[in-house]
Amino acid sequence: MNEQDNYYDEGQDPVETNSSEQQEQPADNIAEELSTEEKLAAELAEAKDKYIRLSAEFDNYRKRTSKERVELIQSAGKDVISKLLPTLDDFDRALTAMETATDVESVKTGMDIVNNKFRQTLSQLGLKEMEVKGQEFDPELQEAITAIPAPTAELKNKVVDVIEKGYYLGDKVIRHAKVVIGQ
Repeated sequence: MNEQDNYYDEGQDPVETNSSEQQEQPADNIAEELSTEEKLAAELAEAKDKYIRLSAEFDNYRKRTSKERVELIQSAGKDVISKLLPTLDDFDRALTAMETATDVESVKTGMDIVNNKFRQTLSQLGLKEMEVKGQEFDPELQEAITAIPAPTAELKNKVVDVIEKGYYLGDKVIRHAKVVIGQ
Protein backbone atom coordinates (compact mmCIF):
# COMPACT_ATOMS: atom_id res chain seq x y z
CA MET A 1 0.00 0.00 0.00
CA ASN A 2 1.23 3.29 -0.73
CA GLU A 3 0.63 6.46 1.13
CA GLN A 4 -2.18 7.53 -1.03
CA ASP A 5 -4.13 4.36 -0.39
CA ASN A 6 -3.56 4.82 3.31
CA TYR A 7 -4.83 8.33 3.08
CA TYR A 8 -7.99 7.16 1.36
CA ASP A 9 -8.46 4.33 3.83
CA GLU A 10 -7.97 6.64 6.78
CA GLY A 11 -10.12 9.24 5.15
CA GLN A 12 -12.88 6.76 4.53
CA ASP A 13 -12.90 5.41 8.03
CA PRO A 14 -13.67 8.74 9.64
CA VAL A 15 -16.34 9.39 7.07
CA GLU A 16 -17.84 5.99 7.62
CA THR A 17 -17.66 6.48 11.38
CA ASN A 18 -19.29 9.87 11.08
CA SER A 19 -21.99 8.53 8.81
CA SER A 20 -22.70 5.61 11.15
CA GLU A 21 -22.89 8.03 14.12
CA GLN A 22 -25.16 10.25 12.12
CA GLN A 23 -27.29 7.27 11.25
CA GLU A 24 -27.57 6.30 14.92
CA GLN A 25 -28.58 9.83 15.97
CA PRO A 26 -31.48 10.04 13.48
CA ALA A 27 -32.55 6.59 14.58
CA ASP A 28 -32.64 7.87 18.17
CA ASN A 29 -34.57 10.95 17.00
CA ILE A 30 -37.01 8.76 15.08
CA ALA A 31 -37.49 6.60 18.16
CA GLU A 32 -38.06 9.72 20.25
CA GLU A 33 -40.50 11.08 17.63
CA LEU A 34 -42.35 7.78 17.56
CA SER A 35 -42.53 7.70 21.30
CA THR A 36 -43.78 11.33 21.29
CA GLU A 37 -46.31 10.45 18.61
CA GLU A 38 -47.34 7.39 20.56
CA LYS A 39 -47.71 9.50 23.69
CA LEU A 40 -49.84 12.03 21.84
CA ALA A 41 -51.91 9.25 20.28
CA ALA A 42 -52.44 7.71 23.71
CA GLU A 43 -53.43 11.09 25.17
CA LEU A 44 -55.82 11.64 22.27
CA ALA A 45 -57.37 8.21 22.75
CA GLU A 46 -57.76 8.90 26.47
CA ALA A 47 -59.35 12.29 25.79
CA LYS A 48 -61.75 10.74 23.28
CA ASP A 49 -62.68 8.06 25.78
CA LYS A 50 -63.34 10.67 28.48
CA TYR A 51 -65.41 12.70 26.04
CA ILE A 52 -67.51 9.70 25.00
CA ARG A 53 -68.08 8.69 28.62
CA LEU A 54 -68.97 12.23 29.65
CA SER A 55 -71.35 12.56 26.71
CA ALA A 56 -73.04 9.26 27.60
CA GLU A 57 -73.26 10.28 31.26
CA PHE A 58 -74.87 13.61 30.35
CA ASP A 59 -77.33 11.88 28.02
CA ASN A 60 -78.31 9.48 30.80
CA TYR A 61 -78.69 12.43 33.21
CA ARG A 62 -80.93 14.27 30.74
CA LYS A 63 -83.14 11.21 30.22
CA ARG A 64 -83.34 10.52 33.97
CA THR A 65 -84.32 14.10 34.86
CA SER A 66 -86.89 14.18 32.07
CA LYS A 67 -88.45 10.96 33.37
CA GLU A 68 -88.40 12.26 36.96
CA ARG A 69 -90.08 15.50 35.83
CA VAL A 70 -92.90 13.57 34.13
CA GLU A 71 -93.34 11.37 37.21
CA LEU A 72 -93.41 14.45 39.46
CA ILE A 73 -96.12 16.09 37.38
CA GLN A 74 -98.18 12.89 37.36
CA SER A 75 -97.81 12.39 41.08
CA ALA A 76 -98.68 16.04 41.76
CA GLY A 77 -101.89 15.61 39.76
CA LYS A 78 -102.60 12.40 41.66
CA ASP A 79 -102.21 14.17 45.00
CA VAL A 80 -104.60 16.95 44.00
CA ILE A 81 -107.21 14.53 42.74
CA SER A 82 -106.97 12.34 45.83
CA LYS A 83 -107.61 15.42 47.99
CA LEU A 84 -110.65 16.34 45.88
CA LEU A 85 -112.25 12.88 45.95
CA PRO A 86 -113.97 13.34 49.36
CA THR A 87 -115.61 16.51 48.03
CA LEU A 88 -116.73 14.64 44.92
CA ASP A 89 -118.28 12.01 47.19
CA ASP A 90 -120.11 14.78 49.07
CA PHE A 91 -121.47 16.15 45.79
CA ASP A 92 -122.71 12.68 44.84
CA ARG A 93 -124.48 12.30 48.20
CA ALA A 94 -125.99 15.78 47.84
CA LEU A 95 -127.31 14.99 44.36
CA THR A 96 -128.83 11.74 45.63
CA ALA A 97 -130.44 13.58 48.56
CA MET A 98 -131.84 16.24 46.19
CA GLU A 99 -133.79 13.61 44.26
CA THR A 100 -135.84 12.59 47.30
CA ALA A 101 -135.76 15.83 49.30
CA THR A 102 -138.95 17.73 49.98
CA ASP A 103 -137.33 20.46 52.04
CA VAL A 104 -135.43 22.93 49.82
CA GLU A 105 -133.73 24.59 52.78
CA SER A 106 -131.92 21.41 53.83
CA VAL A 107 -130.68 20.83 50.25
CA LYS A 108 -129.45 24.42 50.14
CA THR A 109 -127.62 24.01 53.44
CA GLY A 110 -126.06 20.74 52.27
CA MET A 111 -124.83 22.35 49.02
CA ASP A 112 -123.37 25.27 50.97
CA ILE A 113 -121.45 22.82 53.20
CA VAL A 114 -120.09 20.94 50.16
CA ASN A 115 -119.18 24.20 48.42
CA ASN A 116 -117.29 25.45 51.50
CA LYS A 117 -115.47 22.12 51.84
CA PHE A 118 -114.48 22.25 48.16
CA ARG A 119 -113.19 25.83 48.43
CA GLN A 120 -111.30 25.01 51.63
CA THR A 121 -109.59 22.03 49.94
CA LEU A 122 -108.53 24.22 47.00
CA SER A 123 -107.29 26.88 49.41
CA GLN A 124 -105.15 24.29 51.20
CA LEU A 125 -103.63 23.41 47.80
CA GLY A 126 -102.60 27.06 47.36
CA LEU A 127 -105.47 28.42 45.26
CA LYS A 128 -106.48 32.02 46.00
CA GLU A 129 -109.35 33.93 44.44
CA MET A 130 -108.65 37.38 42.97
CA GLU A 131 -110.56 40.25 44.55
CA VAL A 132 -110.95 42.68 41.64
CA LYS A 133 -114.40 44.25 41.83
CA GLY A 134 -114.17 48.00 42.40
CA GLN A 135 -110.39 48.08 41.85
CA GLU A 136 -108.39 49.72 39.05
CA PHE A 137 -108.28 47.70 35.85
CA ASP A 138 -104.95 45.85 35.57
CA PRO A 139 -104.39 44.19 32.17
CA GLU A 140 -101.79 41.84 33.67
CA LEU A 141 -104.37 40.34 36.04
CA GLN A 142 -107.66 40.93 34.25
CA GLU A 143 -109.15 40.55 30.82
CA ALA A 144 -111.68 43.21 29.84
CA ILE A 145 -114.67 41.57 28.17
CA THR A 146 -116.52 44.82 27.63
CA ALA A 147 -116.62 48.42 28.75
CA ILE A 148 -119.77 50.20 29.85
CA PRO A 149 -120.41 53.77 30.87
CA ALA A 150 -119.38 54.10 34.51
CA PRO A 151 -122.39 54.31 36.84
CA THR A 152 -120.48 56.81 38.99
CA ALA A 153 -117.38 58.92 38.43
CA GLU A 154 -115.54 56.84 41.05
CA LEU A 155 -115.88 53.67 38.93
CA LYS A 156 -114.22 55.17 35.85
CA ASN A 157 -111.39 52.79 34.65
CA LYS A 158 -112.32 50.42 37.45
CA VAL A 159 -113.82 46.95 37.45
CA VAL A 160 -117.61 47.25 37.54
CA ASP A 161 -118.53 43.56 37.29
CA VAL A 162 -116.75 40.18 37.26
CA ILE A 163 -117.93 37.75 34.60
CA GLU A 164 -115.43 34.98 35.48
CA LYS A 165 -113.27 34.98 38.60
CA GLY A 166 -109.49 34.93 38.37
CA TYR A 167 -107.25 32.77 40.52
CA TYR A 168 -103.70 32.63 41.86
CA LEU A 169 -101.85 29.43 42.60
CA GLY A 170 -99.36 30.60 45.16
CA ASP A 171 -98.20 33.94 43.71
CA LYS A 172 -98.70 32.99 40.07
CA VAL A 173 -101.81 33.86 38.07
CA ILE A 174 -103.34 30.67 36.71
CA ARG A 175 -106.50 32.30 35.33
CA HIS A 176 -107.10 35.94 34.56
CA ALA A 177 -110.36 37.47 35.73
CA LYS A 178 -112.82 38.35 32.94
CA VAL A 179 -114.32 41.68 33.86
CA VAL A 180 -116.50 44.57 32.75
CA ILE A 181 -114.86 47.97 33.17
CA GLY A 182 -116.44 51.38 33.52
CA GLN A 183 -115.56 54.26 31.19
